[in-house]
Amino acid sequence: MKVVIPGGSGQIGSVLARHFRASGHTVIILGRGEGVTPWDGKTLGPWAQEIDGADVVVNLAGRTVNCRYTEENLAQMMDSRVDSTRVVGQAIAAAKRPPRVWLQMSTATIYAHRLDAPNDETTGIIGGNEPDVPAYWKRSIDIAVAWEKALADAITPNTRKVALRTAMMMSPDRDGIFDVFLGLVRKRLGGAMAGGRQYVSWIHDADYLGATELLIARDDLDGAVNLASPNPLPQRDFMAVLREAAGIRLALPATAWMARLGAWALRTDAELTLKSRRVIPGRLLDAGYRFKFPTWPEAVRDLLSRR
Repeated sequence: MKVVIPGGSGQIGSVLARHFRASGHTVIILGRGEGVTPWDGKTLGPWAQEIDGADVVVNLAGRTVNCRYTEENLAQMMDSRVDSTRVVGQAIAAAKRPPRVWLQMSTATIYAHRLDAPNDETTGIIGGNEPDVPAYWKRSIDIAVAWEKALADAITPNTRKVALRTAMMMSPDRDGIFDVFLGLVRKRLGGAMAGGRQYVSWIHDADYLGATELLIARDDLDGAVNLASPNPLPQRDFMAVLREAAGIRLALPATAWMARLGAWALRTDAELTLKSRRVIPGRLLDAGYRFKFPTWPEAVRDLLSRR
């Protein structure tokens, strides 16, 4: 099987590439820098030849959200996602032998900030109109909606399309999100944030890979699919489990203003930690997927053992 991964140089792309190569498949990374097939994420070019004849395309391209939400950065986040999705669709449409399936990165952030009930693909509420949240949080929703619209608008009649509404993917890789959380815990900064009632949605890397394999194999699955554990949990509990597993007792809590100040100092945005992302994988469960790590305590133990 030939797998093409635009924007595959980051954490998720590295996890996917290792997995597919270990399984004997051919993997082509489209990106910038050394060791990858060059592309600009905006225009058709020689890279499109890799799409023609591929079996699977997994488009992960998009500017990182781990930044301050300035107008410039928000515009880059929007353009990099929409432009790359549009041009991948053009390459697939022009292919003589188009891929069988196109897995397109999306985000669990598309759902509303809420504490009352989880969001699945059928009953979940798309965000943007929540009361009592900063107005600028809607910008992340606008980006996510435009991202998925670019996928929906692509005319690829011979290629099945899936939007991967992905929660935080936890792997033991250095500089990944799990590494960031563990670093906070070891610095005694892993306490409750703004009370810690906001939910954290996550997925273990083994289940991210397992779900990806299922979505490639199942021709009856298209549209939006949540890639998340079935058991999200409040931030205070999420961090408490990590502290216990890491053998760290002391953790300083943070108020909302402290979280915003800390995010500014780290050149990121507090939305990433203060928004409640309570997402469950309704379609994966309905499709019969059995999670290897459905709960956070067992996931943490495995991730720590693999470091």
